[in-house]
Amino acid sequence: MRVQLNITAVLSILLLAGGLRAEDGHRLWLRYDQIQDRQLLKQYSLQVGEIVVAGDSPTLTAIRGELHRGLSGLLGQDMSVVTNWKQKSAVMVIASTNSLLMETVGLRQELASLGDEAYLIRSVTKDNRLLTVVASPTEAGALYGAFHFLRLLQTQQNISNLNITEQPKLQRRILDHWDNLDGTVERGYAGKSLWKWSELPGMLDPRYQDYARACASIGLNGVVLNNVNAKPEQLATDNLKKAAKLAEVLRPYGIRVYLTANFASPKKLGGLWTANPTDPKARRWWKDKVDEIYSLIPDFGGFLMKANSEGQPGPQDYKLTHADGANMIAEALAPHDGVVMWRAFVYNSSKVDKDRAKRAYLEFMPLDGKFATNVFVQVKNGPIDFQPREPFHPLFGALKKTSVMAECEITQENMGHSTDIVFLAPMWKELFQSDTFANGRGTTVMDTLEASPLTGIAGVSNAGDDTNWCGHDFAQANWYAFGRLAWGSNLSSDQIAEEWTRMTWGSDAKVVSTVEAMLRGSWEACVNYEMPLGLHHIMEGGGHYDPKPGTLSRNTPEYSGWYYHKADVKGIGFDRTATGSDAVGQYAPEVAARFANLEACPPELFLWFHHVSWDYRLKTGHTVWEELCSRYQAGVDYVKEMQVQWESLRGKVDVDRFESVQTKLEAQLRHATNWRDVCLRYFQTVNHKQGLKLLADETQPKN
Repeated sequence: MRVQLNITAVLSILLLAGGLRAEDGHRLWLRYDQIQDRQLLKQYSLQVGEIVVAGDSPTLTAIRGELHRGLSGLLGQDMSVVTNWKQKSAVMVIASTNSLLMETVGLRQELASLGDEAYLIRSVTKDNRLLTVVASPTEAGALYGAFHFLRLLQTQQNISNLNITEQPKLQRRILDHWDNLDGTVERGYAGKSLWKWSELPGMLDPRYQDYARACASIGLNGVVLNNVNAKPEQLATDNLKKAAKLAEVLRPYGIRVYLTANFASPKKLGGLWTANPTDPKARRWWKDKVDEIYSLIPDFGGFLMKANSEGQPGPQDYKLTHADGANMIAEALAPHDGVVMWRAFVYNSSKVDKDRAKRAYLEFMPLDGKFATNVFVQVKNGPIDFQPREPFHPLFGALKKTSVMAECEITQENMGHSTDIVFLAPMWKELFQSDTFANGRGTTVMDTLEASPLTGIAGVSNAGDDTNWCGHDFAQANWYAFGRLAWGSNLSSDQIAEEWTRMTWGSDAKVVSTVEAMLRGSWEACVNYEMPLGLHHIMEGGGHYDPKPGTLSRNTPEYSGWYYHKADVKGIGFDRTATGSDAVGQYAPEVAARFANLEACPPELFLWFHHVSWDYRLKTGHTVWEELCSRYQAGVDYVKEMQVQWESLRGKVDVDRFESVQTKLEAQLRHATNWRDVCLRYFQTVNHKQGLKLLADETQPKN
C-alpha cells in the first residue's frame, strides 16, 4: 500500500528532527495563531463566514491569499474563498475595478470622495446577511484595508459594528536600505542584505514576498534598494535587471522601487569626461539612463541622492548648487512621474559655518523655490546626525516653496545597535508634534510635511537577512511603529506598543502589560545612559557604539567628542545662542526665544543650546553635574528594571525568544554601565568634582 504524506506534515517532522523551533521571529507581527478566547473565537467565526474577493489581478490575488492565511490561522479553520457570498456572513473586499459590488453594498458615492490609497471598513446588512466590507477606490487601498481588518482580529477588537475610514497623510512612505551590492549593509546590525544580488535575477528568495507583506501591512509603499553612498555600477544594465525582478515581487503589495545614484555616474559609468549639469551630454546621459530604467521598471519611483556630503561627488564640484544638480536629474524623471529625493545631510566644509548644526540650513535656505517641482529636499529629523535626542531640524517649516521629506532612522546606529531595547515611537512622536511656528503657533513638524507640495517620509531600514529580520526581536517594534506613524496614525506611542505586542507576542494580559511597560521608557533610558541633557555625538567614530567623550581632532573637529560638549573646568555644553554660534537664529523667533532662554529651554536639550557652569541649578533642584550623574544612573537602573520585568515572563513566552531577549538585556546592561562610567569619569577629569563614587555595576538584575 502506498502511503502519501502531506508536505506540511513532512516539513513538521523534519523541523522537529532537526531541533528547529517555530518561534524564531521570522513572522514579525503577522503571526496568525489561533485565538485562544473561545467566546471571542465563536463571535468572530459567526461574523466572518467566508471570504469574498472578486478579481484575479496580482494585488487582488495577494489580498485573497493574505485573508485566507490570516483568517484560517486566527479562527482555526480553513476559510472558504468565493467570488459571491453564499453564507449568512462574509468578509468582502472591493476595489474600484468592481463597481457592481460597490453599488450592491451602497458605497459607490462614499468611495468616490476618497483618495487613491484610502479605504473604509463597514459592517453592512444586505438581504438579511451580515457583511464586513473592506472597500477602496484602488487595489492598493483595499490591500491596506484587508491588513487593517486582520489587525483588528489579531488585537482582539470588537468587529460587530465597524465604521472605519482611513487615508494616509503622506503620499510616499519609504524604507531606505543602506545595502551594498556585495551584501554588506552600512549601519546594518541584522546580518547581510536582504537582496541577494549575486542570485538575481534568476533566483528569488521567498523572504522578498514576506518583506513586501510586512511593509504593506503597516502602509509603506516604497523601498530604496541600495546605499546612499551609492556606487555608479548600481545603474549598470545588469543590476537594473536585477532590481526589476525585485520590483515584480514588491509591486502586487503596492510598493514602488527607488534607487540611489552616484552623481558622477555619467563619468564613471557612462564614460563621459564630465558630470557637470550644464553639459548637454551629461543631461542626455541621465535622460537615456532613466528611459532605460522605466523600460525595465514601469512604476520606478525615482532617485535618492547624496551629493557633496562625506566625500560623495555633486554639483558643487562644478561650482554649481544643489538645485542645479537635483534639477538636472529631475528633468529626466519628470516625463515618467519620478521624483528626486535630494538629501540635506551636508556638513563637509567648515567654511560654511563653524557649527556643523547650521550648515544644511545655510546651504539650502537660499535655494528655496529653485528646485524643480518633482524634487524633495530630504531632511533628517535633527540638525546633526540621528542622535539619541535632537531638536527638530530648522529646515522643517523654513522651506516654504520646496517639497520637504523627513528622514528618520529605524536602525539604532547611535542607540545600541541591535543589542539595546530602544522603542523609537516616542522620539518620532516628539518630532512630529514639535511646534515650528512656521505659520503661527501650533504648526507642527507633521503639519509642515503635510502642507508640502509633494509629501513623503523615509526611514532608514533595520531589516537584514537575520531570521528575525532585525537582529533583536524587540527591534521589530521600530519597523512597525515607523510604518504606523508614516501613514499618519494618531495613535499614541503606548497604543502602538500595545498593538505590536499583541500581534508579536500574544494577548496574554501579563505579557502585554509587561512588554508595553518595557518599551514605554526605553528610549528615554537610552538617552539618559548615553547622552542626557542634550549631550550629543560623543560616541566613538566608525562603529558609533561605545562612548568616547575625550577625543579632539583639530583637523576634523566634527568627528571629535569634545567638539560637541566643550567640557572644561568651568562648565559644559555647546553655546548655540546669540553669544555663541547662534544656531537658535535658524528657528522661528518664538522657538528661538524658548531655546535661547536658560529658564525656558527644555532640560532635555539644555546642553545642546547652552554652555553653563557645572554648578548651574536646574528646575529639578540639582546642579548640572548632579543632574548628569542622576540621569546616567537612571538610565542604568531602567535597564535593570527591564531585566526584572522580562524575567517575570519566563514560561509565558516561547523559550527561544525569551532566552534571546534575556541575553540581549544582559549585554544592554553592560553597555549602559560602560556609557555611564566612561562619561562621568571623563567629565570628572575636567571638572574636578569630588564626592562622586563610581563603581562598576553588577550585570545581574536586582532581586
